[in-house]
Amino acid sequence: MKFSQTFGKGSRRLVAVFFAGLTLLGGAEPNDEIARLQATVAAQQKQLDTLQRMMEQQQRLLERAIGSASASTLRFNPSDVASASPVIPVTPTATGALALPAQKAQPGPASSANPTAPRNPCERSLESNPVPPYLRLGNTCIAPIGFMDLTAVWRDKNAGSGIGSNFGGVPYINGVPGNLSEFRFSPQNSRIGFRADGEWKGTHFIGYNEFDFLGTSASNGLGVTNGAFVPRLRLFWVNARKGSWEFLGGQSWSMLTPNRKGISALPGDLFYSHVIDVNYMAGLTWTRQPGVRVLYHPNQTVTLGVSLENPNQYAGGQAGAPKITPPAALASFLGTQLDDTSTGALSTPNLAPDIIVKVAFDPSSKLHAEIAGIERTFRTYNPATYQHVTKPGAGISLNANVELLKDFRVVTNNFWSDGGGRYLFGQAPDVIIRADGSLSPIHSGGTVDGLEWTIKNTLLYAYYGGIYIGRNTALDADGKSLVGYGFSGSSNTQNRAINEVTFGFNQTMWRDPRYGAINVMGQYEWLQRDPWSVATGAPKAAHDNTIYFNLRYTLPGSIPNF
Repeated sequence: MKFSQTFGKGSRRLVAVFFAGLTLLGGAEPNDEIARLQATVAAQQKQLDTLQRMMEQQQRLLERAIGSASASTLRFNPSDVASASPVIPVTPTATGALALPAQKAQPGPASSANPTAPRNPCERSLESNPVPPYLRLGNTCIAPIGFMDLTAVWRDKNAGSGIGSNFGGVPYINGVPGNLSEFRFSPQNSRIGFRADGEWKGTHFIGYNEFDFLGTSASNGLGVTNGAFVPRLRLFWVNARKGSWEFLGGQSWSMLTPNRKGISALPGDLFYSHVIDVNYMAGLTWTRQPGVRVLYHPNQTVTLGVSLENPNQYAGGQAGAPKITPPAALASFLGTQLDDTSTGALSTPNLAPDIIVKVAFDPSSKLHAEIAGIERTFRTYNPATYQHVTKPGAGISLNANVELLKDFRVVTNNFWSDGGGRYLFGQAPDVIIRADGSLSPIHSGGTVDGLEWTIKNTLLYAYYGGIYIGRNTALDADGKSLVGYGFSGSSNTQNRAINEVTFGFNQTMWRDPRYGAINVMGQYEWLQRDPWSVATGAPKAAHDNTIYFNLRYTLPGSIPNF
């Protein structure tokens, strides 16, 4: 830079002296020659200024290129054990007429032993985004999963169920809980976990882990002195796909849970509504449990799947749900052979895993449709007669979501079963017990239908959810008393139908995969339950109104496109 400035000043002096000498030697008129000399000097000055600017621009570009070459050597290598601080390569942008010619890119490390193989997406992502929103462990991309929730909930009846709705146990207005309202703040829906993606010899694998803080706690200090809420394992699974085949093992959302896309186990590809309620919707078919599944993708439109999942022969009692009425002589079946949640442990027997099959169709991003079926097996032993009793159960599910207009979707999810009540958030028992010890599955079904509309950064939704539980009764051994579910004179906790109407919004204030996101959310919910039998003068139904408000900060991070 100093050389060019010195050269410019010296050259101007030299040109002025040279033309002055020519004027004197030629004997020209002083005034005319001086004018011509001045014009010539001015023209030369413009050329010199242009040359100087060009040289300065070349020098700046050369300095950038040198800096870029040095920074480009700071690249992730497969030998790196871990990196919590992303490496930020400098990417020069050459502008102007004298831009340096682009150099041919050198191939980076391959994702396998073959040097010509495509690089791992962890590596490729760095080229397009110098600040990767993920960590790297070898050839594996790891992104945090989770968010911080502060949830406020108000109900006009004190259901005593925390921030989740007590679908099957809405209080009647003729009792104390039905005449008191409740309000609380809670961070329990906050989640933490991680997702790991990688490729190995053509196989793409995903490891997924997620906790929340809705675990059971015996501490009475939760609302007095110390909100020490208990972590709870939600999801922990690994998935591997190579070509058309895919395998998953671990604790995941059941394959019976409706999908938004394919038969993926990723939460974003599932339908469990957009509500704030941590128990989701009445009528939604879902559970999170351990199991294994195998998927086959014959093409990009169709996915076939079969899964073996954790069984549990269920007699009621979960989340406010009613229990069956057993025969007097076989009351011991509850809690020992049929799970009524009284023991709080996995102590009841099961003959075989639940078998679920599903076929999903995704002809475009605007349409997803699926059909699923489940087969279950119940088995008990009667010590009075020394006999085993085995009874099958089954269910079918038909689900779809369609984008009718841009960002406006219609969803419908429907389930009907003979002994599948556990998959309706446990709101219906699976079977009843007859006096001779035989089992009879209870008919039950659910539906969730609604609208979802995204307008820029705002999501609006409205849903209807419903559950129907069929009557199933038998005579006790005395030939007079009725047992089972829904008989005349049964407890008013034995519901015939549960209905829910809800709507709400989710407003994204800002978001960036490198910094996270902030959302403000609201929901209104109307819930009603109707029992099979009520006493004379007692209320025929129970209902409540619930308002949710939620502030959410989502952790930064995302996975590159594999």
